Amino acid sequence: MIQSLRICLLTVGLFVSGSLAAAPPNVVFVISDDQGYGDLGCTGNPIAKTPNIDQLASESSGLSDYHVAPTCSPTRCSLLTGHWTNRTGVWHTIMGRSMLRENEVTVGQMFADAGYETGMFGKWHLGDNYPYRPEDRGFTEVYRHGGGGIGQTPDLWDNAYFDGSYFHNGKIVPAKGYCTDVFFEQAGAFISRCAKQQKPFFAYISTNAPHKPLHCPPKYLRMYEGQSENIAAFYGMITNIDDNVGKTRRLIEELGIADDTIFVFTTDNGTASGAKVFNAGMRGGKGSPYEGGHRVPFFLHWPAGGITKQHDVDQLTHAVDIVPTLLEMTGVKKPDGVTFDGVSIADLLDPAKDVDFPERFVISDSQRVRDPIKWRSSSVMSQQYRLINGKELYDITTDPGQKNNIAKDNPEVVASMREFYEQWWAELKPTFSQTTEIYLGHPEHPVVTLTAHDWIQKVYPPWHQGAIREADRKHPGADKLTHEGHWAVKVIQDGKYQISLRRWPAESGAAINASLPAGENVPGATVAFRTVTGNAIGATEAVLRINDKDLDRKPVSGDAEEVSFVTDLKQGSYQLAPVFQIPEGELGAYYVIVTHLD
Repeated sequence: MIQSLRICLLTVGLFVSGSLAAAPPNVVFVISDDQGYGDLGCTGNPIAKTPNIDQLASESSGLSDYHVAPTCSPTRCSLLTGHWTNRTGVWHTIMGRSMLRENEVTVGQMFADAGYETGMFGKWHLGDNYPYRPEDRGFTEVYRHGGGGIGQTPDLWDNAYFDGSYFHNGKIVPAKGYCTDVFFEQAGAFISRCAKQQKPFFAYISTNAPHKPLHCPPKYLRMYEGQSENIAAFYGMITNIDDNVGKTRRLIEELGIADDTIFVFTTDNGTASGAKVFNAGMRGGKGSPYEGGHRVPFFLHWPAGGITKQHDVDQLTHAVDIVPTLLEMTGVKKPDGVTFDGVSIADLLDPAKDVDFPERFVISDSQRVRDPIKWRSSSVMSQQYRLINGKELYDITTDPGQKNNIAKDNPEVVASMREFYEQWWAELKPTFSQTTEIYLGHPEHPVVTLTAHDWIQKVYPPWHQGAIREADRKHPGADKLTHEGHWAVKVIQDGKYQISLRRWPAESGAAINASLPAGENVPGATVAFRTVTGNAIGATEAVLRINDKDLDRKPVSGDAEEVSFVTDLKQGSYQLAPVFQIPEGELGAYYVIVTHLD
């Protein structure tokens, strides 16, 4: 009897122990914006004050040859899907080319399907309308700004880095304080709630700092007295991020979940401002195909996984590797039918394992055009070499600053790397014509606000609110101004649609032909977008233009905030390009609200 009881208790004990061991780890993933590899004290920066991230690095496995895309949205799409940037439809930061295709499965969806609570805080920059928003892509708690940065065109009107308003689970809410602090506070509340409910969580904290405009609380500016205003603000923004990283790590300790939490810090592209001070010996910065454009820091700390000491991984790695790595570490199942472009590097990150990692090629490129161009601003990388734009070859092991082009002396290396790129391009090219379309008439998003940020056209649209306020009406080489952009939209169901044209966003309450005073600036080295005076446009008529046809027109009355048209639309794809007639010709309606009336 006693023996039987002992066996029973032992069995229960093993079951409980096994259950505890099998508890899935939490993930806190922090990514900053426009901060390069050299913008940290732990990577050698002589000025940047980053004690908390430096401490994290000393307790983490770090990737010292880790690469992303050279700009914001492209890195985020690869990081969240495990797919090459150009495969996902995201090869730019504007012009409808920053929206993650609806057929992509994000890491948020993967973790949510596995029973995790999923939170996204700060910068999304992969689409502001259904089905591209984070709440459409697996994140159940969302607190974010619009577009690629605070004060950009899709963001809430007159937002600046202090005391702004944000989208919280689809609703507009006001906030007090500096943006980075607000995003980390919201993430902290989410983490605390999940911990108290004993629910595993994935927290994606994505700051818009230190992206321009350069604003931060004055106490951080004072930390860098003696530097130029821009550098002081840039590093002040970074030190503020560092303080928030420290606060978040302390919170996790206080909640008693630090051992079972994977904590990651990384950045989205090369430095935008710091290369003037320190660039870790690299050539180029944000947007460049050279090393300084896309090699960034990556630190991962996980006590339960044995990752608690500084461990340098100098193998070539890429953003496409992160999703398969997190899935392996957490035990989250890969969705059926999904094939990653990257590979798991979990064994590389484990300091207890000696890994024979296979030779590979990876690619980083920066298109920043409407349609991808072969070889444009590209880097084909191997462990030893970098092939730039298909022409220049550098041995990164002996020439990390990429000063000596050795292409002529190594034709076989160039040929091999060019062949890999050719195959990569041939595989991806057929997907380039799959335009990401904003859905109209979807039951979950019956009222859709379109902004000029997503106009598809050859030249840059007005992607920030300063450009909206200015209302540039230059038309070089032409007698009259014409609108050449359009929104790519997809009507989900037949019916009547109200299409309302606006010059100013709805929350502004301003009439189409009103001028607006300049708004207040906030602390920092540059001016907020809202400080530009809002110019009147003198619109006389509003024109409903769809698929290059003018279907209707109406006069613009003196105090009208919008001009609305009602039209029948069938299911299908359309190019929507309504305009205002102005004395200089025509100006695209910067904001359009489409409402499904049925």
